[in-house]
Amino acid sequence: MTASSRNPARVVGWQREYRLAEDELDDPRSLAPPNWQAVATLADALAKRSLGRFAGWGEVIKFAAGTAARIGEVSGTRKADIDREARIWTVRQQTTAAPGGLVDKGTKGKRARRVPIIEELRPLVAARMDSADEDETRLFTGPRGGQITTAVLRDATHWDDAVKELGLEHLRRHDLRHTGLTWMADAGVRVHVLRKIAGHGSLTTTQRYLHRPAAIDAAGASPSAHLPSVAMASGPPLVPQRS
Repeated sequence: MTASSRNPARVVGWQREYRLAEDELDDPRSLAPPNWQAVATLADALAKRSLGRFAGWGEVIKFAAGTAARIGEVSGTRKADIDREARIWTVRQQTTAAPGGLVDKGTKGKRARRVPIIEELRPLVAARMDSADEDETRLFTGPRGGQITTAVLRDATHWDDAVKELGLEHLRRHDLRHTGLTWMADAGVRVHVLRKIAGHGSLTTTQRYLHRPAAIDAAGASPSAHLPSVAMASGPPLVPQRS
């Protein structure tokens, strides 16, 4: 039986893949690692799988996850972009015209924005800044000093094998950006602030990260707990009127 003559209904596996794609569009939180330890474990696994066990691969994904950034944006980070005292990273507006800039895809990479550096990242950033000679020195590069892309990271670290072994087989490099935004949303960062950090054009895009089942359950329980404590106004009881 040729591939063209097969009954499409008998092709297995597509339902699961379709559901995962839908989940990512509707709830980008669903594929994000649950916590910083999971990201740190993945970073170590990737470094160990790379040629020469280059620790920089793991540092790149930590920075991407902790700042909700794209891999290309992390690779383009200069020493001058980091405010050490304020612990703020200014993501540059990067275009194809800029030296070492990103190739724009839609709105990706077009919006400059300011991103807080979480506590877990501060020692890493400080060490990178101390080792950088000049303000325009890139903080994150490959083992030979080259720019890091998602494809380079995937091939150099055997990404697919590493995430599968850790039970994160559906995690992609871009999902690290979802991870950071998910953590910030769960930490209570207001949606309008989260939108600025993410660089989203639409508030609706940012709101997808606010789907927190526990928070929704608590919101439903609050009125229920409050209503019995509200005394009925004094006066005659309400009696249905007959027509």
